[in-house]
Amino acid sequence: MPGTSLSAAGMRVMKLLVGVPPQTISALTRAAGVTRTAVAEQLNEMLAAGLVQRSTQRLTGRGRPHHLYEATPAALVLLFAGNQRLVVPAIWQAVREVGGEDLARKVLKRVSRTLADYYNDKITAKRAPERLRQFIDLLTAEGGLIEAVENGNGRCLLYKRSCPFISMVDAERSVCFIDREMLSAVVGRPVRQTMCRHDGDPCCTFEIGSP
Repeated sequence: MPGTSLSAAGMRVMKLLVGVPPQTISALTRAAGVTRTAVAEQLNEMLAAGLVQRSTQRLTGRGRPHHLYEATPAALVLLFAGNQRLVVPAIWQAVREVGGEDLARKVLKRVSRTLADYYNDKITAKRAPERLRQFIDLLTAEGGLIEAVENGNGRCLLYKRSCPFISMVDAERSVCFIDREMLSAVVGRPVRQTMCRHDGDPCCTFEIGSP
């Protein structure tokens, strides 16, 4: 999930869970070469972060059931997030080389529209202020850190303290365009980006205009 970090010890345990069947604490302890208590602490950390999930296996006979742990898709995202810094810019470079800026703009608009449709299906409000509040609730439920502040004249400032696209930025700021277009399509108001964390600002800030 965006903004998730993991200790070096937790990362070692997480790597033992990726690409293998669910593991017991005993198996992880043997593989990691540390104490059971240390492994349990790392697993609890990863459970809280949504990086692993736990299930219970009941044994035949009188044996006590034991827990099995496996990595979630979020673990793969965290483990290979650095690859996005190479792959995503390479994709946009290829799009521009094949079809020029016109194709790149069409692709960006289509991606923005697809994302907006995903959130629009979950939003029931009709008026822009209520739509914005529901949108923020959805992003917050996904782990986003977002605040909205009214600044008069029907305008609103949206502070996105977390950015799910932080590792995907390219030289043309394609992901920033997607963010703006998606927000405008969801809320139904013009959107202008006034600050960007890729420029060294503490967070991305968007001004949502009046009708």
